[in-house]
Amino acid sequence: QVQLVESGGGLVQAGGSLRLSCAASRIIFSINSMGWYRQAPGKQRELVATISDGGRTNYGDSVQGRFTISRDNAKNTVYLQMNSLRPEDTAVYYCKVSRLLGSDYWGQGTQVTVSS
Repeated sequence: QVQLVESGGGLVQAGGSLRLSCAASRIIFSINSMGWYRQAPGKQRELVATISDGGRTNYGDSVQGRFTISRDNAKNTVYLQMNSLRPEDTAVYYCKVSRLLGSDYWGQGTQVTVSS
């Protein structure tokens, strides 16, 4: 059973930065992409950013230019650098591994709170 463990969440003031990490407990085969999603109270889960196995990135409109996704395949880890944080970025952030074959994996989530 693969586990995705997120870390790096916390409380930060508006304009500040955080870096999230998501590490897989073992090597995952047949990866299509790795990514981050978030869910604020009362809202649907939304895309934050994804990165393909080839390194192609995709960002949600609200984070474009402020967040950067990266991955270290040797460490089975994906990162999310979040800069210029805003109160509306407050949410639980989830890591996801999408696979070409087999089930996708989700992390347990990490809380990010941005104070104004």
